[in-house]
Amino acid sequence: MRFPVVLFDFDGTVLDSGEIILASMRHATKTVLGREIEDEVLMAAVGGSGLAEQMRLLDATRVDELVDVYRAHNEPLHTSLACCAGMEDALERLKEEGRKLGLVTAKRRATVALAFETVPIEHLFDVVVGSDDTERHKPHPDPLLHALDLLDADADDAVYVGDSPFDIRAAKAAGMHAVAVTWGGIHPRERLEAEGPDAVVASAEELLAAL
Repeated sequence: MRFPVVLFDFDGTVLDSGEIILASMRHATKTVLGREIEDEVLMAAVGGSGLAEQMRLLDATRVDELVDVYRAHNEPLHTSLACCAGMEDALERLKEEGRKLGLVTAKRRATVALAFETVPIEHLFDVVVGSDDTERHKPHPDPLLHALDLLDADADDAVYVGDSPFDIRAAKAAGMHAVAVTWGGIHPRERLEAEGPDAVVASAEELLAAL
């Protein structure tokens, strides 16, 4: 097989969570800052260096408040989550083929566990790396390299699948193949293509063909 190791981003790649992220970003900024911010600005850093850094870009003086209000709004919404179209079947097929699968996400482990309560797919992953597992986060390669270490795998044998420009940059920095997916609804296709991924796919079927 071409890639015996396949690592995935979570939000917008495996998990159809773009709408609840946006809703919580809107709620936090309106509640804490008392103003509305354009959706494109709110979502620009999603999928990168974690929630605190995303909030710092919006207002560096009120990061803790923004994070707390966001989480209070966002976590109850996890009960409405589902996998992105076709992704659960795709993961099962890759697993049946004997590939090692990993999840590398900007979410905290506690929030990942919350998502797994509603979307029970944890058993499909051989390793899960959250934002609290490495000091540096995407677009740095550290989380991806940590996952490879846990799997005792080489970058040459691995591909990272994600929906953000930060995913693509991290994969390239780690020496891995990078596949961008367009179904997340968080970042536009043009922004993904500008990062020069090895492949851009619009469906789970296209993803399987690219792997």
